[in-house]
Amino acid sequence: MNTFATAHDDHLVPELVATTLDLVVQENVRLAARLSPDRFRPVPQLVDEAWALYFTGAGRSGLVMKMAAMRMMHLGRLAHAVGESTTPAITEGCLLWAASGSGTTPGVLHTAREALDAGARVLAFTTDPASPLAALATHTVVLPAPAKQRPDHTASQQFAGSLFEQSLLLTTDALFHTLSQLQGEERGQLWSRHSNLE
Repeated sequence: MNTFATAHDDHLVPELVATTLDLVVQENVRLAARLSPDRFRPVPQLVDEAWALYFTGAGRSGLVMKMAAMRMMHLGRLAHAVGESTTPAITEGCLLWAASGSGTTPGVLHTAREALDAGARVLAFTTDPASPLAALATHTVVLPAPAKQRPDHTASQQFAGSLFEQSLLLTTDALFHTLSQLQGEERGQLWSRHSNLE
């Protein structure tokens, strides 16, 4: 295994980090500019009509979905991360948020099918509008990033699905901020729901 910077080139690290950080930011700015705002129009109604929200994803996408679940909890919504021991059965009237860059992640597809069989709706986040996940979903938000299985170095110089995962976090945070404004939530109300058992 190769080692990192040696004593004579560690002065390059700050410059490399600054350059890479700019690359990451600029890729996300370009992706955001390509998003279709109309794809978000149905989301508030889907959330409003759901009596509970469920969140699923694998790997880093799964971590982002847990972050999204936390933010929906701050809005006063019942929010559950799939796979947690305290997560109850999904039923009719619930909404599953499902994330998969490729739209083919087996576990995510299985969860989406189970949710639909139970009478729930599915809100999908993926890079591929023609993917199996998008075909199952009630509504799909397409994030125009390369899927990790199909690297596209003209779209992203980052490794694997990094751009999708970053844009997923930014998008779900933007949705939280949008929903909090539509709901008329003050910061104090959001903070009142924040965990006090830290």
